[in-house]
Amino acid sequence: QVRLVESGGGLVQAGESLRLSCAASGSINSHSMGWYRQGLGKGVERVADITAGGSPYYARSVEGRFTISRDNAARMVYLQMNSLKPEDTAMYYCSGWREENNPIDRDQYWGLGIQVTVSP
Repeated sequence: QVRLVESGGGLVQAGESLRLSCAASGSINSHSMGWYRQGLGKGVERVADITAGGSPYYARSVEGRFTISRDNAARMVYLQMNSLKPEDTAMYYCSGWREENNPIDRDQYWGLGIQVTVSP
């Protein structure tokens, strides 16, 4: 199983930027990779992900502000977050999974998360 470690979070003011990084312990070449977040008292939200082939998905709430990218050789996934808003405040989790139609075969794995706080 691949282990994931997030970094790059912190406290910023609204309008500023952060770049989250996700380092994988093994190959992610054939995996979809994504970022999820959970604010206090809220459910887990799918923020952005990217398929093994490079096709991205963005939640409407971050479309145009966030960019997900991957570097398979470096075993890294990134989330560039621009024009941050207070509502972006959350724990952000990196995840990966096998691209299988049946969810039970996805073998999804998660990092421990990293805090992003955006002050007004």
